[in-house]
Amino acid sequence: MQETNIYTYLTPIALFFVLLEVGLCIVYKREYISFPEAIANFGTALGNQTVNVLVAAGVYVVYGYLWENYRLFTIEMNWWSFILLLLGVDFIFYWVHRWGHAINIMWAAHSPHHSAEEMNFMVALRASVTQRFCSFLFFWPLALIGFQPLHIYMMSGIHLFIAFLHHTEWIGKLGWFEKYFTTPSHHRVHHGVNFPYLDKNFGEFLIIWDKMFGSFAEEKEKVVYGIYDHPKSWNPVRINFHYFIVLWKYAMATPELWDKIRLWFMPAGWRPPGVEPKELVEITTENQIRFRPAMFENSKFYLIVQFVVGVFLMLGVISNLLAWTTAERWAGATLLWWHIINWSGILEAKPWLWISENLRIVVTAAAVIAFNELYQPSGLLFLLIGVSAYSFVWTNLYFRPASPKLLPA
Repeated sequence: MQETNIYTYLTPIALFFVLLEVGLCIVYKREYISFPEAIANFGTALGNQTVNVLVAAGVYVVYGYLWENYRLFTIEMNWWSFILLLLGVDFIFYWVHRWGHAINIMWAAHSPHHSAEEMNFMVALRASVTQRFCSFLFFWPLALIGFQPLHIYMMSGIHLFIAFLHHTEWIGKLGWFEKYFTTPSHHRVHHGVNFPYLDKNFGEFLIIWDKMFGSFAEEKEKVVYGIYDHPKSWNPVRINFHYFIVLWKYAMATPELWDKIRLWFMPAGWRPPGVEPKELVEITTENQIRFRPAMFENSKFYLIVQFVVGVFLMLGVISNLLAWTTAERWAGATLLWWHIINWSGILEAKPWLWISENLRIVVTAAAVIAFNELYQPSGLLFLLIGVSAYSFVWTNLYFRPASPKLLPA
């Protein structure tokens, strides 16, 4: 399965575009990217990659069963079936995406992506753990038609990469191309909290679905990004499950059992009896207050180094690069989540971070040594010891509870 994990190949390409965009922002002095949100986006992305192996396993088992026993045709992959499969994935995803804005439980799964308050390629990486699972509940008709599960899974990755390219402020309107295909301009509208832009432009490859089904809006006024119930956190766990917690609190507050159940499947924003109604006040460029808490001083370079460490752990989990066993991949995924949760502790200057990061450094170093059997002198062992020593010293110099804080620019 690992040999066919499309995300192993797409991840380096996505990182190239991210670095390109960062370089352009530096050269042309554009403020499209803020450091804390970028790190939070990366952390969420790295952690969410750990679910792709589980999603792939589920797709191969469930879709494989449907394909083996109930398919109408046997469709081999060639140029025309590739196009048909892309169109099939895009059409189904349009509706899944639209339902993701229309139904409470599906908005809970999708909203982590929209909680970003800027627009850049790193926002595209801010995917949701639960949406990865949720999306594949809907693509099974393609297996019944005759598309092989492997091809469906790979096409979903390609489709996701197409969507990745829409998340940028650098590309303006594209003339005739915008009549048929989704562009960055269209997708900026989709992320807008401006009232005219709410719940518009769900298409990822073709924009014609939105024009056909009445959900299209053109980019006119400046887009304001974010959501109306922001998680107010850089913690990837809170980012992923914030709105589930909101819905759970509503369910606990309403007295009737029926309301506790139907709440999850009602239109997004519906509040049950017992929960006070809330007037929706439009967020504008004038009144928007972005989430920018104080962070530990001297943390930027440290977090960049830890990002590289996180990519290393992620590749160990999702690819055969380090040849880890299944148990080691599970352990590596746990270490990766601990790693990125600690990033949020640095970005929010949490008092618990000092102890947690010291423990994580030691445990991660020991695990990587054991997983890779680094018991003899080697370049990787020396690199691991060097990075761990640097991390330990830096943490104890700058990340104690009483260490200086600063507000990000």
